[in-house]
Amino acid sequence: MKRHYKPLPILSENEIERIMSDGSIEELIILPLTIGENHTQWKFAQDLCIKLSEHPDSRVKANAILGLAYVARTKGKLEKHIIKPILLKALREEKEYKWRIKDALEDINLFMGWNIGEKHVFESVEIIECQTK
Repeated sequence: MKRHYKPLPILSENEIERIMSDGSIEELIILPLTIGENHTQWKFAQDLCIKLSEHPDSRVKANAILGLAYVARTKGKLEKHIIKPILLKALREEKEYKWRIKDALEDINLFMGWNIGEKHVFESVEIIECQTK
């Protein structure tokens, strides 16, 4: 798969609703990133990312967690008591895109001043360091 990097679109409320109801998988993969980066309401962005974190497609789920990191970076707000269980569940269950979940979690911790899942992230770093020595 060839990667194309381009700015994330700014979507209207109608476009967001359309994508959520009958958008293509490609649109759903990009949606949480777009919302996390560009939407002006952090709560709306957080809630949409939470909803997409339950999607059956692993790419959508992983980008939903990354979308939360975008919200943390651009808005500086997230509800820890709501997203912590979602982040920890994603860390436990996601296999194919676990690296993206860990990267997003590190960003969330950095921008929010939290330490969610550091044990899991730290253990992975230790394993990688041991394997490279």
